[in-house]
Amino acid sequence: MPSPYEAALDLAGLHPRLRAYFGAIPAGSVGRGSGVFDSVGTPRRWLWPVLSILGQGVVFPHWGGNVPFAVVNTPDGGELAGRRTFHFSDGDRTMTDRMRVVDGRLVDDLGHARRYRATLTARVVDGALTLRSESFRLRVGRLHLPFPGRVDLVERWDDGSARQHVAVTITVPVIGRVYEYAGFFTYEVTP
Repeated sequence: MPSPYEAALDLAGLHPRLRAYFGAIPAGSVGRGSGVFDSVGTPRRWLWPVLSILGQGVVFPHWGGNVPFAVVNTPDGGELAGRRTFHFSDGDRTMTDRMRVVDGRLVDDLGHARRYRATLTARVVDGALTLRSESFRLRVGRLHLPFPGRVDLVERWDDGSARQHVAVTITVPVIGRVYEYAGFFTYEVTP
């Protein structure tokens, strides 16, 4: 069964190492990676109480660098469940998401209770994968309310370090960038 990325996008232009990451994971296997974020969180400490309340397995009240992390991607019937564990100095925090394709578009449900939903536009640019949210919604009960903000992701392979690089930013109108993480990791598919 193809991965959500393969179902929504032609991966032929991706760097070969990224095709392995975004391609299908065989049944009975998972994708595992580990690395270090050079930066993660937001330096705007006044946002930390808001992130504590609204973050819910997506963003965390933190700012710093040199943060080890681990990722586990698990295929589930055409969807891809992801867990990213951030090893902060004051304890681990886990970001969860579930990527799927709806009407030919990538849809990512984020957080422990899937409270956030991002509909994403995916492109291959110079061998890298870029994702930009077309819409970002907050689930309240059965409603998915528009949430002001945009998520941007760039995932690329760095031949110099032989590692995968990821950079994510969340921006909102008026305030600007409210959250980010960026760093390098290694990844393999294992039984």
